[in-house]
Amino acid sequence: MRTIGLIGGMSWVSTAEYYRLINEGVADQLGGLHSAKIVLESVDFAEIEELKLANRWDLVAGRLAAAAQRLEASGAGLIVLCTNTMHHVAPSIEAAVTVPFVHIADTTASAITATGLTRVGLLGTAFTMEQDFYVDRVASHGIEVLVPSADDRARISAIIYDELCHDVVTADSKAFYLAATERLVEAGAQGLVLGCTEIELLIGADDLEVPAFDTTSLHVTAAVDLALA
Repeated sequence: MRTIGLIGGMSWVSTAEYYRLINEGVADQLGGLHSAKIVLESVDFAEIEELKLANRWDLVAGRLAAAAQRLEASGAGLIVLCTNTMHHVAPSIEAAVTVPFVHIADTTASAITATGLTRVGLLGTAFTMEQDFYVDRVASHGIEVLVPSADDRARISAIIYDELCHDVVTADSKAFYLAATERLVEAGAQGLVLGCTEIELLIGADDLEVPAFDTTSLHVTAAVDLALA
């Protein structure tokens, strides 16, 4: 079994989900008392977010690449970045290590392709929905990506930062998310990408009438499969 290196803290809420799901995945495959071999580098999200808002992506890239190098030096046989938005600097992380980097957009796109769908809606932080680093990566697999309206994007993102990152879940926010997904389906989305690692705390496949692609679960599955290969 390879040791899985996690770059976490963005937010700690989703990182805790990664830890739980990875261990459950290993236990499901190996049985008994098996659990995952994990090393975790958890950053201070406030510092990373401040650099993002200042558009200092060079410093974000440097910090996360250094975190990946420390994980590899600690014995990690693969690297997992426990956030969608910070995959903006994935190329820098990949270049900094010699072990595999499991890209969250690739694992999501592979799952979409396996279902035969060609057009999906994307929910995530405003940055993830509006920038091309994520949309283009998924689109490179032959999948069209639809994003919500500007007003919907703003509220979707605010709920992530103001509520979900603090482990706060409300009925009003869930109702809004479901209404936003309905608008994406009406616009032609055949499925929905839950493209922020906290979103599955609020809505999931059971809440939707079209297929849902939970990026956290898909990312975890790919990491576990690689660790046990």
